[in-house]
Amino acid sequence: MANDRLRALEDVEKEIAVVLQCAGNIVLELSKEKHNASLLDRQLNQFQTSINRVESELSSQIRYLTQVATGQPHEGSTYSARKDCQMALNRAEYARIKLGELARTCEMMFDPQT
Repeated sequence: MANDRLRALEDVEKEIAVVLQCAGNIVLELSKEKHNASLLDRQLNQFQTSINRVESELSSQIRYLTQVATGQPHEGSTYSARKDCQMALNRAEYARIKLGELARTCEMMFDPQT
């Protein structure tokens, strides 16, 4: 599953290279005094197709990461359990600090010479 996601991101990276290449070709063609309209159309179509693929795949990846990051159950993830454990440890540490402060306050109240 993770390898599939990484491969998909590698494909997106390659598709971004295609987008940049098409954009460069379009700019180069437009910089000519007399440009080839059919070449521009082909490059523009390829550019738009590649952009749509990149957008679609990145949206899919973002949906997946949103699901993982929000603790929704999915196969193979321990993120939610680790997050819950870390929050419990944080609450326990906070309680320990507050109890220490309370103990010092009580000592001061019952031992006025300090």
